[in-house]
Amino acid sequence: MTDNTIRAYAAMQAGAALQPYQFDAGELQPHQVEVKVEYCGLCHSDVSVINNEWNSSVYPVVAGHEIIGTIRRLGSEAKGLKLGQRVGIGWTAESCQHCDPCVSGQQVLCTGGSTATIVGHAGGFADKVRAGWQWIIPLPEELDPESAGPLLCGGITVFDPILKHQIQAIHHVGVIGIGGLGHIAIKLLKAWGCEITAFTSNLDKTKELKAMGADHVVNSRDVDALKTQRGKFDLILSTVNVPLNWPAYISTLAPNGTIHLLGLPLEPIKLNAGSLIGGAKSITGSPTGSPAALRQLLKFAARKNIAPQIELYPMSQLNEAIERLHSGQARYRVVLKADF
Repeated sequence: MTDNTIRAYAAMQAGAALQPYQFDAGELQPHQVEVKVEYCGLCHSDVSVINNEWNSSVYPVVAGHEIIGTIRRLGSEAKGLKLGQRVGIGWTAESCQHCDPCVSGQQVLCTGGSTATIVGHAGGFADKVRAGWQWIIPLPEELDPESAGPLLCGGITVFDPILKHQIQAIHHVGVIGIGGLGHIAIKLLKAWGCEITAFTSNLDKTKELKAMGADHVVNSRDVDALKTQRGKFDLILSTVNVPLNWPAYISTLAPNGTIHLLGLPLEPIKLNAGSLIGGAKSITGSPTGSPAALRQLLKFAARKNIAPQIELYPMSQLNEAIERLHSGQARYRVVLKADF
């Protein structure tokens, strides 16, 4: 076994159980950083890639893109980082750094050739992982490394639209779907000072969601309940991947309000154009966020003592952890601890 050997857990084909897998990663490139993995969050997107739900997977798949670890090796071109430093890596491992989005600070929208951490690239279900140095995000000392990983995907996914839509404490924000993403959204919005309504299909969570910071809890599938929310919301963050009564949700928006899609429903969204035009309403969407936004998020989470609620599993029990995720019982994000 050489210094470039990576030990991992991989899916060898779509839908397969993960199994131990070892490979030679080749020489570290000058722009890359190698990180020794300590913890890695388990995200629904990992399962989607393992199962090739998006028809983009490259097998063997080594998933895992909410990575916390320490810098083990630095390429000669890496800047502003040091050996032994604790850092994070999220959804993106590489971006071209020369296209218009990259040079404007929107590297997450790279058009010149970006690389996802887990698509055609080995992710964090491993003892080591590599990424371009710009995507290696320093972890503030105040953040607990055990629970910080989900901020790097689930967290930034809900944080970025808060920035993009210039949300302030005066705004009323709804969150649809209170799972891995939604519960972090509530915690961030509470620290932001917003009025928050949680939309959930499981009202048994009401007490728990209010303890997190939700001011109101509404059944996400109750059309009559949605009618009581007409004209309220400046922004609704939708984290679900299932079809909903979108016209009913559009009616809950205030003038200039927006539904922002973060989950990925596979069915088209059908709306009457007049429902958007009359109140200058909109539907938008976004992926994760830039390195700058990731740094802002981690600093904000450290300052406001925001941590995802996690369940911890040893990485050797990855298949059991995936089953826990599938069960819908995880509260609220599964994190794996490297135990190679």
